[in-house]
Amino acid sequence: ALKKSLPETMLEKAGLAMPGKEGRGHYDRFRNRIIFPILDPKGSCIAFGGRVLDDTQPKYLNSPETEIYTKGRQLYGLFQARTAIRTEDAVIVVEGYMDVIGCHQAGVTNAVASLGTALTGDQARLLKRHTQNVYILYDADAAGENATLRGLEIFLEEGMQVKIVRLAEGHDPDSFILENG
Repeated sequence: ALKKSLPETMLEKAGLAMPGKEGRGHYDRFRNRIIFPILDPKGSCIAFGGRVLDDTQPKYLNSPETEIYTKGRQLYGLFQARTAIRTEDAVIVVEGYMDVIGCHQAGVTNAVASLGTALTGDQARLLKRHTQNVYILYDADAAGENATLRGLEIFLEEGMQVKIVRLAEGHDPDSFILENG
């Protein structure tokens, strides 16, 4: 985008560029990261997530909220999963990008993830348009267990049928699939 001479202020507002130190232009917000495009339910790219390839912090970096992107109102992978969710009459909710990708690569194509935030009522209502049946499949750690309980409460408030899938300690959906198929 910088090479196409788009205004740096536009790129900054879209969350693609950050201002440099001491007013020295702008730089790529997602440099040295694997980029995950975030699509809305119609398939339009509205934001990005990025993961480092080394131990740099933060591990994940997401687009800031904009006029077209509010993370609590979107789900990663919903555009790709919507047909399978309707066909299976169920959705599997996981925590992260790689969990969704791992599930889809293994043929479990009705998986989606919240976007770096705790599950919201808006996200539950978005899923409710496609199915009443939810499987929560979060990481087998303390944070995953807490997120499971919060998600359970939100889905039940929406009148949805919820099941919790528990993994062995230390596993997340992606690592479980890699180890067990």
